[in-house]
Amino acid sequence: MTVPSYLKPGDKIGIVACARKISKEELMPAIEVLNGWGLEVVTGKNIYNSCHQFSGTDDERAEDLQTLLDNSEIKAVISARGGYGTVRIIDKLNFDKFKKHPKWIVGYSDITVLHSHIHNFGIETLHATMPINFGKNAEATETLRKALFGENIEYSFESHYLNRQGEASGELVGGNLSLLYSLSGSVTDINTDGKILFIEDLDEYLYHIDRMMLNLKRTGKLTNLKGLVVGGMSDMKDNTIPFGKSAEEIILDAVKEFSYPVCFGFPAGHIDRNLALFFGRKVKLEIKDKALFSY
Repeated sequence: MTVPSYLKPGDKIGIVACARKISKEELMPAIEVLNGWGLEVVTGKNIYNSCHQFSGTDDERAEDLQTLLDNSEIKAVISARGGYGTVRIIDKLNFDKFKKHPKWIVGYSDITVLHSHIHNFGIETLHATMPINFGKNAEATETLRKALFGENIEYSFESHYLNRQGEASGELVGGNLSLLYSLSGSVTDINTDGKILFIEDLDEYLYHIDRMMLNLKRTGKLTNLKGLVVGGMSDMKDNTIPFGKSAEEIILDAVKEFSYPVCFGFPAGHIDRNLALFFGRKVKLEIKDKALFSY
């Protein structure tokens, strides 16, 4: 995998809103944080536009992202927020210049579309907190800074009672479960063979979690994994007649016939403590009394 250049003080970082709209008032605190890291912030010209729930029309959002992708002076592009909308513009984008001069693409949730698409180019990306969330958890924001500047990150956290113990190493891929499910069969779909898959999700019905996990299983994405890492499964919903299992239990049931280690409760996803992860990079996972995660 190609590793984009790490940032240094004086570098430029671009902020784009390729999904839900954002206001200047919401974004300014994060710009101040990035300036405090010694970075010069460049925003897309359409970033504060509005088209229903989106930050401008599809063409406007695509134009902003394309401009930042093509600008060789910009060393990283971070999405201002998630929501929904990146899949509407992915096929409008040209990655030729980006592939010649890779830069860090940063975000989570809806940005899974970009993580998956770029993974297929053999380029690392960064699953991490976004500007709209900078004020929620200092540790999450600090791990983003460390990752962007090339400082070492590794995590140790309490083992979940559903964990399946073991050790594994492989390239880390994945993101938001709903997005991975929606990309199935498209040019943006990813091959998970021999890799460690990370998944997380928010505000889904439990039966839909089951549906999506069965899709991953039936399409072979769970068969040849080295390991499975489950982040926040936040604010799950149920029907009047209960589904009968938690989201974590549904996931464990989907992989019960496989023997690789499974880690639940990883601090990443739609939770305040959303720690940075390098997608496309080989990671070592150790699940014992505690869970250890290191690059």
